Amino acid sequence: MKLIIGLGNPGEKYEKTRHNAGFVLLDEIRNHFDFPQFKLEKKFNAEISEGILKGEKTILAKPQTFMNLSGKSVRAIMDFYKLSPADITALHDDLDIEIGKWKISEDSRAAGHNGVQSIFDHLETQTIRRIRLGVEKSGGRTERTEPGMDFVLKDFTKEEKGLILTVSKEIIASL
Repeated sequence: MKLIIGLGNPGEKYEKTRHNAGFVLLDEIRNHFDFPQFKLEKKFNAEISEGILKGEKTILAKPQTFMNLSGKSVRAIMDFYKLSPADITALHDDLDIEIGKWKISEDSRAAGHNGVQSIFDHLETQTIRRIRLGVEKSGGRTERTEPGMDFVLKDFTKEEKGLILTVSKEIIASL
């Protein structure tokens, strides 16, 4: 069994923000593999969808704890299903990568991402697979003036959202 966690913040206020790139990507995965609609599971404080991905039972999860407490939800799911860190893939936004690009990381530090750090803290390891979805402006940090914490809470532009959906297809092909 595999667990794919999309990181984001619950609620309409955050729905279109860069910080919710993990939720956006998870929605694309759910649609592509024809998983059922997400359903809130209170015992995990997460929206869950279960299905088969490439022949293996897979749980898609959107923690509803807010980004910085994501690890609490991940730990509850992991314990309930008796999963190991090797079974987990986390999808999240990354300010070190330009929009339209992505990277896979394993056993690497959180680099200031509080949602990722929360998972590491609750699992007591950083040895999970992460798909890091770029949300930085084209041209990098020199193209913006606001701090990263403010920037990730801004909505994607229409063009940026298109780039995210395009790169989502590449990521889905790599799963």
